[in-house]
Amino acid sequence: MSKLLLVSALCVALTGGLTAQQPPAPAAAAVSTLKVGDMAPDFTLPGTDGKSHKLSAYRGKAVVVAWYPAAFTGGCTAECRSIRDASDTISKYDVAYFMASVDTPEKNLDFAKQEQVNFPMLSDPSRATAMAYGVVTSPTGVARRWTFFIGPDGKITHVETVGHTTDAGPFLAAKLAELKVKTK
Repeated sequence: MSKLLLVSALCVALTGGLTAQQPPAPAAAAVSTLKVGDMAPDFTLPGTDGKSHKLSAYRGKAVVVAWYPAAFTGGCTAECRSIRDASDTISKYDVAYFMASVDTPEKNLDFAKQEQVNFPMLSDPSRATAMAYGVVTSPTGVARRWTFFIGPDGKITHVETVGHTTDAGPFLAAKLAELKVKTK
């Protein structure tokens, strides 16, 4: 019995020693705590329309950035189609609206062509902007399906953390009306 206790104690000691020698786990990425009233982090991201889009260039106009996890997936395709199909209603407002992901510009362009989108889709493969907005929490993660409504002054007017897919377009239009965004 004493040999069994000695072996057990030795195993526990070795396991503890080996665990202590393991490199520390990487620290979790900071999660943004953006809220209504905060200045939206500025960004410059390539769009599927061949242009670079800089948030601060849209001052004086409302902006919507709808983050999505990944091109060519079921939920993201439904969201994209819903926003595309509601573009006549959304375009009645003085708003620049985008979908954004951490996909490459090439992948987003292929996705935009397949879905015949009529608005720019932005790419953030470095994840720097996505991390500033708190939609991705690791250097390799995908974006959460969160939508940011930004006022003409550059301040956040609403953060939607409930993922909208098939009703994304009507939701955007309704929220723009609720936020009293100017019409054209």
